[in-house]
Amino acid sequence: MTPRLSRRTVLRGMGVMMALPLLDAMDIPTPRAAGAIEAAVGVKPAFPVRMAVLYMPNGVNPNAWAPKSTGKLDELSPALAPLEKVKDQLLVLAELMNQGSLGGDGHYVKTSGYLTGTTITKTTGANLRSGGVSMDQLAAQRIGRETAMPSLELGIDPVTTGVDTNVGYTRVYGSHIAWSTPTTPVAKEISPRQAFNRVFRPDTAGGKDDRSILDLVADDAKNLRNKVGTADQQKLDNYFESVRALEKRIDFDAERRADQNHVSKQQLEAIESMDKRIQTWERIPEHMQHRRLSRGGDITEHVRIMLDLMVLSFWTDATRVSTFMFGNAVSGRNFSFLDGVHGGHHQISHHKNDPEQLRQYLLINQWHAAQYAYMLEKMQSIQEGDGTLLDHSMVIFGAGMRDGNSHNPHNLPLVLAGRAGGSISPGRYVEYKKQTPLCNLYVSLLKRIGAPVSHFGDSTEPLAGLDDAQFASQS
Repeated sequence: MTPRLSRRTVLRGMGVMMALPLLDAMDIPTPRAAGAIEAAVGVKPAFPVRMAVLYMPNGVNPNAWAPKSTGKLDELSPALAPLEKVKDQLLVLAELMNQGSLGGDGHYVKTSGYLTGTTITKTTGANLRSGGVSMDQLAAQRIGRETAMPSLELGIDPVTTGVDTNVGYTRVYGSHIAWSTPTTPVAKEISPRQAFNRVFRPDTAGGKDDRSILDLVADDAKNLRNKVGTADQQKLDNYFESVRALEKRIDFDAERRADQNHVSKQQLEAIESMDKRIQTWERIPEHMQHRRLSRGGDITEHVRIMLDLMVLSFWTDATRVSTFMFGNAVSGRNFSFLDGVHGGHHQISHHKNDPEQLRQYLLINQWHAAQYAYMLEKMQSIQEGDGTLLDHSMVIFGAGMRDGNSHNPHNLPLVLAGRAGGSISPGRYVEYKKQTPLCNLYVSLLKRIGAPVSHFGDSTEPLAGLDDAQFASQS
């Protein structure tokens, strides 16, 4: 008889610890808050519920975002077309807004307040104040003790510094959506290698050896493999193959980006480490302050590596809360790597209703949706009990404004994917009353992940209709 294993079993070797996915030989890790979740939403999850937020800067082409009709999601809009394979896992939500984002001009209020539901303090200096703790960090503070990492924050752009004189805000505000306190933004990892090390080589476990983590835990892996059944051996093989492939992709991507910046891989790591220190307010040596990496070129692989790391961290239950920023506020990312696009994201988002600019804006929106689809399809392919990792998750995709041309914060572009352990009924387009608080959604999600609150930001009540396939649209 195969011996039972603790869900917290890890592989060890040469100063590293490698978390494992759920095996048949392991006891199912019933969430500590399962009873509270059942009381709040009427469904007791068999597996932990994970939550991710994918933030897209500069809004969307407002003419191409919404599906044609509410109810069952039969036909996707042009902007969401890349999500066709997972449309039965989507809830497209309309007419939600963040009231707090009306309190200031431009992008910054809508970015830093996206997950707090509050109005940031206008400043050009270091005295940042978001007005509240972000929804993801509230969840991390409540349930983070159950996992190796309370939360995982990722992105691809370093903190933008200086002052945007057009609106009178420090640009630092535009680099953060996660806030652990009203005055403390959470630094995001932008280096794939450093993000990988955070997941698989935590500081408490050393991580000085640069060999593959699979080589470092090989003996322990072999011993474990001999203890489990055939089905679990297959699961381990699939997991190890995913990790090995990701390591190789990280190496290849580092070489590509180093060549692009005319530096060595070692210099690339040093510069990205500098970018991380900027995020944590450490003093940067003067001789390195001028050196920042080029942000041009095709970023698709960089983004997908980060999304794969989010999926692996959920798969192994290393964390249950994660955020990802496709770019900072006012992102001028050059999207000319897409066929038919010529120029920067922010500039194109100010389309002035020009048909050609709107066409390019849509192509950029479709690229973002395709990356979201990539993550969802990966999560849907991972079996967990009788369901999938996506079935046991909630993954938000959206922006803090609807139209980049008008900076419109009403009717935000939002998609929610996953079933949250059975408490969400996706495959629908739901339209709420105009100006329904975005924070109503956050109250509902916090209940489903085991961090219930009666009020958050400007919420008025939990958002209705997430679990009701017969929910009638409202206008």
